Amino acid sequence: MTTTVGAGTPLWGRAEQQDFRARVRGCLLGGAIGDALGAGIEFDSLAAIRAAHGPDGVRDYVPAYGRRGAVTDDTQMTLFTAEGLIRAQVRRDTGAWHPPTDVHRAYLRWAATQRDWGPDEREPDAGWLVHEEWLYARRAPGQACLSGLADDRMGTPEEPKNPGSKGCGTVMRSAPFGLLVGWEPPLVFQLAAECAAQTHGHPTGVLAAAAFAVIVHGAARGEPLDAAVQRALALLAGRPGHEETTHALRQALGAVRQGLPTPERVESLGQGWVAEEALAMGVYCALVAEDVRHGLLLAVNHGGDSDSTGSVCGNLLGAVHGETALPAGWLAELEGRATILELADDFAMELTQGASLHGPAGSSAAWLARYPRA
Repeated sequence: MTTTVGAGTPLWGRAEQQDFRARVRGCLLGGAIGDALGAGIEFDSLAAIRAAHGPDGVRDYVPAYGRRGAVTDDTQMTLFTAEGLIRAQVRRDTGAWHPPTDVHRAYLRWAATQRDWGPDEREPDAGWLVHEEWLYARRAPGQACLSGLADDRMGTPEEPKNPGSKGCGTVMRSAPFGLLVGWEPPLVFQLAAECAAQTHGHPTGVLAAAAFAVIVHGAARGEPLDAAVQRALALLAGRPGHEETTHALRQALGAVRQGLPTPERVESLGQGWVAEEALAMGVYCALVAEDVRHGLLLAVNHGGDSDSTGSVCGNLLGAVHGETALPAGWLAELEGRATILELADDFAMELTQGASLHGPAGSSAAWLARYPRA
């Protein structure tokens, strides 16, 4: 999609900028739609889903958290991942270049939305996202995410938080790492792994998130999805503790060749509560999807963590096809759509035009107010 000079400095033509923005929008909005489709049936068995919604399961949003189109912690944390990466790019001007730290600070801001009543106007350096009042809502957040962010200490690969945890909370928030299309895949893999260790320390929780980021990265670059999965497998192969994640992805690839996709075939890959299962199920549904609607409905109609598998599938399909492929009716009812679009456009603008927004030649005061260097 782009040519690069040096380490991760993309050269962008106008058409490339427009294509990239469409993929970023598609990735973030698609993930949120999948999240919202699964939110109302997250804890139901397949039999219960069919009994309540018919033999084909859910075909549209069902009420969750008091409304249709409500998103969960999956979308909340994905947005803060994206915001943290923008802040990291902005802080690079200062020489303080350590993206895991900026992402961790963003996750701490998300954690504040889970315990506070609303935004604290006394913190001007917090940026704009944490002041979005609709984000101050508990939507069944994972305990490992909450406990991993309960204090200011940042988990690292050497000293991770929750070293025994491999819940899907790492995978469902990691799509934005893959949108760093000017980076080389091993660097995307490493950054996603380091940030996963901030809440989940089990090798599978870390490596499944890293693999997902690399698959999104390939999709955002316009590569075939199966080729992106093969690249992820190659990067996994050299990592200690990769076996569960590798096996899950190989199962997903094998399921593609086993016949027409069905909810039962999706369930053969797991329930999605743990990282490698959520990854495999979301990837499988994206690989066999006839279109975005088909893939997302397949990804949520199973007995398990429907919102997380829907989110993973939606991130991938949105990155592949762009936002114009997303069903308009679902977009119209999606909670937080304006915020998600605003953040997606900011992410695309930072990556393609960051040098015009901040740097030695001058900076935009409005941009630095949105994404403070402090």
